[in-house]
Order: sequence, then C-alpha cells, then structure tokens
Amino acid sequence: EAQLVESGGGLVQTGGSLRLSCVVSGFTLDDYAIGWFRQVPGKEREGVSCISKTTNTTGYADSVKGRFTISSDNAKNTVYLQMNSLKPEDAAVYYCAAEPVTCTGTTHWVDYWGQGTQVTVSS
Repeated sequence: EAQLVESGGGLVQTGGSLRLSCVVSGFTLDDYAIGWFRQVPGKEREGVSCISKTTNTTGYADSVKGRFTISSDNAKNTVYLQMNSLKPEDAAVYYCAAEPVTCTGTTHWVDYWGQGTQVTVSS
C-alpha cells in the first residue's frame, strides 16, 4: 500500500526556517515524482515544488523560488523541503504527493497524498 507521511511543520517567526520531510512507502522515488503542495482555507491547493528522479528535474512556484529547496534521499525514501526566509503568506497546510514519473505542479495527476502538516508563520 502506497503511503506518504509528512512531518516538520510548526510555528516559526517571519524570516525563519523549517524543513519538511515526506517519507514514502509502498513505492520508490524512482517510480514517482514527489511534489509539495499547500492549501489555506477557502483556496485551492497549489503546487509549491516538485522533484522527479526519473527525469532528474526539480521545479518551484515563482512565489518560493530562491527561498525553498527540494531534495531527496533515495536510501531513506524521503523527500525534503527546506523553507527559508518564511513569510506570513507561506502559512498553510503542506502536503506531499506522488505523481507518475514527472512533475506537473497540478493536483490532477496525483495518485497519492500525504495527510498534511501545518506551517504557521507569525508576523
């Protein structure tokens, strides 16, 4: 059974940093691209970043470029999202998700979702 489990969320001040982790099981990082999405109440879930080992690509939303870094550790079946210089508008529930092979940045092709982890940024 495919599973994704996020951790690392919490409360941080503006300008601070957090590192989110997404541990996957039931498949490998060679099989799926892993994306990070975020959602605030009343808004659609939006793509933040994505990594594909198959196509050797990473991608970032314009709003996080230069501040967030995605990486992976195949041995640990884990994808990380390092978030620096956090802003109040980054506050959201962050989800990791698995898409077949390549990153699309959209929710349409996601096969599996994690349960989410809350990120709160105080101003």
